[in-house]
Amino acid sequence: MALLEGYQRFTFARGQFGHDRVLTATITGNNPVNGVDEQMHHELARVFTELQQDPGSDIIVLTGAGRAFCAGGDFDWFEEQIAHPERFRDIGWDAKRIVTSLLDIEKPVICRMNGAAAGLGATIALLCDIIVADENAVIGDPHVKVGLVAGDGGAVIWPQLIGYARAKEFLMTGDLIKAPRAEAMGLINHAVPTEQLDAKVAELVGKLMNNPKYAVRWSKVVANQPLRVLAQQLMDASIPYETLSNLAADRAEAVRAFRERRPPKLTGE
Repeated sequence: MALLEGYQRFTFARGQFGHDRVLTATITGNNPVNGVDEQMHHELARVFTELQQDPGSDIIVLTGAGRAFCAGGDFDWFEEQIAHPERFRDIGWDAKRIVTSLLDIEKPVICRMNGAAAGLGATIALLCDIIVADENAVIGDPHVKVGLVAGDGGAVIWPQLIGYARAKEFLMTGDLIKAPRAEAMGLINHAVPTEQLDAKVAELVGKLMNNPKYAVRWSKVVANQPLRVLAQQLMDASIPYETLSNLAADRAEAVRAFRERRPPKLTGE
């Protein structure tokens, strides 16, 4: 199969934001908030390697279709994972590769965070090189709200951006953060009004394009090296812990309660 073909959860466009060698990759889920299902998870493990290999682009803009960037896991998929734990176990390789391949890509990746980024969606946004958000968007990692360990990269990137104390607070509470506050604490780069989102992305694209390509790329590579080492260390522990948490009774209750729009009746088991 050729590069960037056969995708069901991504669309691709070239030449946006004022430059021919910009490739825009748009997360296009099968639900209104681009929630991650099995198909998207599989494609996320593949797409960043192919974006690196694509000969027609120098900068990647990653965004979401509709009103969300990527608002975390799809609840139908959650229920499948609870009913069939082996299916959760089997996604471990892809889960690690999503994080490592996004850190490995040499091309600059700008996150155009057009709406909510939660869970794995937040991890993907924060692992990009520059994050520009609609000021009305929210970001957070609410894995704990659905009974899971924040094992798919949140524990890697959040402490590096805002420090361990604040990162642990947000990872353990699952609270969402409005974009202006996220900018103020250094979690994202820019929070701008909706009508200025594309202009800000275009401004940043222009600045990157006006610098020598490989100086930009390899500066990123060097800056990402500690994160790549950290991801290799932490993901081998965080993915198994997340897999174990999928087996807990409170995991199933948390998902049921969310779908039934009621407080969960947690037992500690």
